[in-house]
Amino acid sequence: MTRTPAGRLFRTATGHDLVLTRTFRAPAADVWASLTDPERTARWFGPWEGDAAPGRTIRVQMAYEEQQPWCEVRIDACEPEQRLAVSMVDSYGTWLLEMALSETDGSTELRFVQHLTSVEGIAEVGAGWEYYLDMLVASRDGSPRPEFDEYHPAMQPYYQALAAEETPDAAQHA
Repeated sequence: MTRTPAGRLFRTATGHDLVLTRTFRAPAADVWASLTDPERTARWFGPWEGDAAPGRTIRVQMAYEEQQPWCEVRIDACEPEQRLAVSMVDSYGTWLLEMALSETDGSTELRFVQHLTSVEGIAEVGAGWEYYLDMLVASRDGSPRPEFDEYHPAMQPYYQALAAEETPDAAQHA
């Protein structure tokens, strides 16, 4: 199956925001549960353990990665059914992530943001988030679980082009 990348890149005061969205025919409360209930996160990202609350750190298993590693995730902000901001630490560094929900007429849009200090590596990161968000969709609607090979390396040129648009020096050397 061919997947179409939909991520967008926005310049910010501190770097860039990688933004991906998905829309669900469900109320925000139900989508929120898919983002925060450990049994439901296990279906598309991985289970988590710990005492979750703003300012606290939980452990999350990346169940669909090789070796299924656990990583530390600090809850930076939690506004139930509206916004969740976390800092995830793994062997690649710290990932600043934010998920915002907005409900209109029974549908809920998830706006996923990764705050980046550099666009280096965005080709891999963008494809990865596309995969995980489609895993979320599949976990909710019962569609077949996507395969990572459908995203990477197929989406690399799209994300490399986004980065080149934002970094004139990169475009000259591409």
